[in-house]
Amino acid sequence: MAGLQKVAGSRAFIGSRVPYKSTVMAADFAGQSNWLEIGGWQQTGDLGAEQETLSQTLINQNITIYSKGTISFPIMSNTFIPMRDDPGQAAFRVAQRSCKPFAFKIEWGADCGEEGAVTISNASPGVVGWNGHGLAAGTPVRFETTGTLPAPLVAGTTYFVASAGLTSNAFGVSASIGGAAIATTAAGTGVHTAYASEPGETDLFFGFAMFGTKTGGDASATRLLNLPIQPICQAIEI
Repeated sequence: MAGLQKVAGSRAFIGSRVPYKSTVMAADFAGQSNWLEIGGWQQTGDLGAEQETLSQTLINQNITIYSKGTISFPIMSNTFIPMRDDPGQAAFRVAQRSCKPFAFKIEWGADCGEEGAVTISNASPGVVGWNGHGLAAGTPVRFETTGTLPAPLVAGTTYFVASAGLTSNAFGVSASIGGAAIATTAAGTGVHTAYASEPGETDLFFGFAMFGTKTGGDASATRLLNLPIQPICQAIEI
């Protein structure tokens, strides 16, 4: 039996402008290194794909026959507390004025992920030391640091636990699921922290940042801001 998946603790991010693509894969997000969290998330919209049902009634058989129709991606209607000084909301406002799509990332139940201080070697491949990490191959992981990460690793970028060299206390990371472990070419500085999500709990997709309304209400209501996202492709789970 599958466990319950919670919405509380989830985080929404906007990335860079991207080319129009109706199908994406994990590699399409490898260059996204400037994810900005959109703060003040109050209500999430639905995310996914819907498919039309085609039907035709046959008079000579007195039945209706069916087939699958086209797949569409309904708008994701998200509601936020208005925060004019929030970098993520500011980036979304810029994206609203663009005719181009942007990359988006949703980390569902992000506060249930694993977190720990790690070491990262300068080696080929680079080895992340994390005692008792409990992570499986393909698990998304990102790093933050008080200094600099070993090159070419970039803080905030999503990497994946590589299968080669995976032990209970160490692992390499790859730029894509199932990819080769990354070789580090320079030593880092400071204290490094790793954050890992449960596999399948992060959605990546391309979409348009759409204009939305501010909600009204009675005298005791709180005004909220609608920031809808129109996906242009099926989200991929990592």
